[in-house]
Amino acid sequence: MVRLDKKAARLYVLDTNVLIHDPAALYHFDEHDVVIPMTVLEELDKHKNGIREIARTARQISRTLSDLTSQVTFDEIQQGIPIPRITGESGRLHFLCYNDLQSFSSLDDSPDNRILAETCRLRDERPDASVILITKDINLRVKAAALKVPVEDYLNDRAFDDSDAMIEGAQVYTSAGPHGASLWEALNVDVTVERIDHHTFYQLSGDMPRHWHVGMLVSDSENGAEFEAIIRELSPSSARLQLLTNYRHHAGVWGVHAHDSRQNFTLNLLMDPEIDLVTIAGNAGTGKTYMTLAAAFQQTLDQKQFERIVFTRAPIPMGEDIGFLPGTEEEKMSPWMGAFHDNMDNLLRNEEGESTWDNGATRQLIGSRVQIRAPSFMRGRTLNDTFLIIDEAQNFTPKQLKSLVTRAGRNTKIVCLGNVGQIDTPYLTANTCGMAAVVERFRDWPHAGHITLKSVERSRLALAAEELL
Repeated sequence: MVRLDKKAARLYVLDTNVLIHDPAALYHFDEHDVVIPMTVLEELDKHKNGIREIARTARQISRTLSDLTSQVTFDEIQQGIPIPRITGESGRLHFLCYNDLQSFSSLDDSPDNRILAETCRLRDERPDASVILITKDINLRVKAAALKVPVEDYLNDRAFDDSDAMIEGAQVYTSAGPHGASLWEALNVDVTVERIDHHTFYQLSGDMPRHWHVGMLVSDSENGAEFEAIIRELSPSSARLQLLTNYRHHAGVWGVHAHDSRQNFTLNLLMDPEIDLVTIAGNAGTGKTYMTLAAAFQQTLDQKQFERIVFTRAPIPMGEDIGFLPGTEEEKMSPWMGAFHDNMDNLLRNEEGESTWDNGATRQLIGSRVQIRAPSFMRGRTLNDTFLIIDEAQNFTPKQLKSLVTRAGRNTKIVCLGNVGQIDTPYLTANTCGMAAVVERFRDWPHAGHITLKSVERSRLALAAEELL
């Protein structure tokens, strides 16, 4: 993005991909005016037919524009249509149409080049304002910068800035840590301890750290922690922490034990009936799917808290698509469920190291409680008494992940697993994917929890490939 000296009056020219990416983009420019070139309307018209997501979005944009233009006169359209904004300040919507538009002689007559020419023409006509082209197309931004056309990326959809990282969901206080002090040395607070219904609570009074949030892990060590607690209530001057259950040794979850504080916190989130939404991030090999499946089977098969487990993931290929897959819905999803089958093979190993996953009776028992579903067919469903696992959540857009999370009905727990460093969906980044949006939006909700796992148990080859390639 080229640095711009912006004037008080601004005109934002929207590219087609901005509106398709966010149909509500018109309402996200505060008090400034928005301009839609006629070329963009023509491109939206080409995309409107069909049942794909891009066609539905194009039709939604057309309906929004129709609503804005239906109650105004032709003269008002020429002057600019008022756009109601959440902030209360109203900008105006303008349509850009030139009958004698001159395109760049050295460039082909393409939609992108016509949008560039329209932006340049508007810039020359409005020297009193900053005319800025907004586009998600990186190549168009480079081309615009080369032609001295003011251009920016659309940033409103980002859950956090590039300079930030996704919250870890944990604060570990060690003398060698970022704060250089142990837990109680770093906190200047008064502490009251009480025990209620077999749970131990710490009531803290004093100045609370600003980076703390509800549902956060507070620990005094990454591995051999003596104090591990989750923040249940928080205000600037007080906090209520609950000690975690130790799942490291005897008290495992379906035979699975934690190896460090973050894994122990993960198992606590997964087993906590007060937590309805869990998001788990981390690199490959950190145990995200393994621990989640163990907790799901413990609460479904043993404790009978849920009636079924629904496992879904985005069917996005890492490379070239292999094409049509025959069979039923579950058979079509089977190639995408390698992580599920690999972890089931490990979870069902006996003391001799033999897996019972290939046993027909075991598969029948598990199959009666586990459903593998494609996300494409989840709309309209209400999942009651369900443990819903959404794998590879970083490959969903925020809108798609919202559609899945809102499927939750009575007594349903949702777990989103993902790694924002492994995104295969085009046009999604670490700060615009659905995983990042869910983590950021639910960070202060008392019935949600997030953790970023760090410990990796992989072969020497996998670790070397991570460092060298």
